[in-house]
Amino acid sequence: MEGSTSGSSSSATPSKPINLPGASRRNADSIAHSQPRPLPTPGPRSIVSPIQNLLPSAPASPPTPAPSPTPQKHRLPSWSTANDGEDAFLREARPHFSRLDSQERQRFLAEILNLCNSQQLSFVLNYVSPRLKKDPFKSLPNELCLRVLSFIDDPKTLARASQVSKHWHGLLSDDLTWKKLCEKHSYRRLSGVGVLPISAYNADVSGLPYSPQEAGFGGSSNKKGFQSEITPQNTVTPRRRQYLSYKSHFKQRYMVETAWRTGGQAIARHITPDQGVVTSLHLTPKYIVIALDNASIHVFNADGIILRTLQGHMMGVWAMVPWGDTLVSGGCDRDVRVWDMSTGENTKVLRGHTSTVRCLKMSDHKTAISGSRDTTLRIWDIEKGICLNVLVGHTASVRCLEIHGDLVVSGSYDTTAKVWSISQGTCLRTLSGHFSQIYAIAFDGKRIATGSLDTFVRIWDPETGVCQGILQGHTSLVGQLQMRGNTLVTGGSDGSVRVWSLEKMQCIHRLAAHDNSVTSLQFDDARIVSGGSDGRVKVWDLRTGMLVRELSTPAEAVWRVAFEDEKAVILASRAGRTIMEVFSFSPPQDSLADTFHGEGVSLSGSSGIYEDGAQMRDDDEVPFPMRS
Repeated sequence: MEGSTSGSSSSATPSKPINLPGASRRNADSIAHSQPRPLPTPGPRSIVSPIQNLLPSAPASPPTPAPSPTPQKHRLPSWSTANDGEDAFLREARPHFSRLDSQERQRFLAEILNLCNSQQLSFVLNYVSPRLKKDPFKSLPNELCLRVLSFIDDPKTLARASQVSKHWHGLLSDDLTWKKLCEKHSYRRLSGVGVLPISAYNADVSGLPYSPQEAGFGGSSNKKGFQSEITPQNTVTPRRRQYLSYKSHFKQRYMVETAWRTGGQAIARHITPDQGVVTSLHLTPKYIVIALDNASIHVFNADGIILRTLQGHMMGVWAMVPWGDTLVSGGCDRDVRVWDMSTGENTKVLRGHTSTVRCLKMSDHKTAISGSRDTTLRIWDIEKGICLNVLVGHTASVRCLEIHGDLVVSGSYDTTAKVWSISQGTCLRTLSGHFSQIYAIAFDGKRIATGSLDTFVRIWDPETGVCQGILQGHTSLVGQLQMRGNTLVTGGSDGSVRVWSLEKMQCIHRLAAHDNSVTSLQFDDARIVSGGSDGRVKVWDLRTGMLVRELSTPAEAVWRVAFEDEKAVILASRAGRTIMEVFSFSPPQDSLADTFHGEGVSLSGSSGIYEDGAQMRDDDEVPFPMRS
């Protein structure tokens, strides 16, 4: 056979080295068509066992683990040292190689590789390997690529993937991927149709009628007697621009959530000039408002800078409710007062109650409802300054009330709760079942929850007045309630916080939160924040019930805690003084940009800040420069 004869002749004849630069056209053709010889393989090497160096009684040493592979940089060959003969040969070899068919090219390459030593073969391996890798996202349709990406719920993985190439970055800029990631992480849309604005609770204070010195900058004492510490870079925070993409929204929410877990900073700290128990705390987009039992009401801007003190009540203020720039307050002097917080003016004084005003709510910008120890509720028109209706029916102090639509629900020390119509001024139904005073109430329009000194929490149907469930578990007074959807969180004087499912009427989490009474409680979709008489403020994960962290340092007692998406305010007693601390969890403004090269998309580090990534590789880049 001609093929076999040629093969045996080729194997029997020893190979001769080829002088490539000086090779003739005929020699090159004979090389291209010769039979490829197998690549040389290394022969067995003699291995000296380390046991031979040991005494017979010595134990064998354990095998040494192989070192971890380290990245090797293979520099591209330089053409600066090439001679003219090499250049001339390459000009002839390229067109010749391009005319060969597939089999001829393989034989040609096999002969060339047979002439290479290990170092040269290593160079070939590292040069060829990247070219053999295929980007799956370049081969698959974009719809299928996005489907694959939708199964990744780790934002750091997606951020790193976006740095692989421009094509990957373009795929990961698709807003649907980040929308699904927002849904997986329960990052709800804040407001607006088709818009994902970042909560801009930072007021523009450029036009306010006070100077930095009056506001208490740098720890100075201002004319109102406050000792204040304001972080300079956070004193005036411009309004944050609204973001239109889910990617930007996710980026901002991820950074805020990371700050809640491991970061955040105290941007303001105030020591009130007067002592007293903090009875009420409210956060609005423009103001932080606190009321004390010494008849004082202090108004701060959203960044925690003192604006003014509202003076007018003669005795302790025990209830207040804000609505825009309007504040309605009531207390032991039996008066209900209406304030303009932008000016500090007391616009109305509403009289009619014969005992302490204990609770206040507003149903709209001009209607307020007050509950008193005189057993009555009063509906006020705060614009006209008149009482519209007096709701009579309770036989003991009205301790709490909640409003939803045209309905107001009140809880009383007479052990009952009542549902009233605001427009009609009549009692619709009475909820009876508790064995002791009602201290807390929650109402979302579908359910009513009441907490009592009898340690029980009862769930009621507001339409029928039927008790739908009795939640047992607390061992003392239940004084804190909050309800969101099908979740109810309760806090008691036994120091525990409990999370309940209103669908199953069962307890989901039992949190041993504090060593004494729970004095303040609030939760949102992600976390629970509780404050207690033991002087601690704790943050809990709503889904797992695990303790995330403690905010601030332990105090003598915590009066009130309130928080928003990016801010928390703590009112506590330290060394006999009432202290207000404002914590910010907002990401830096310059970290929220969303461009390709200037601002990165990496979510590395404990701070969760998007860091600049490495220079991205162009998909069509040629890794080896060709000689022209």
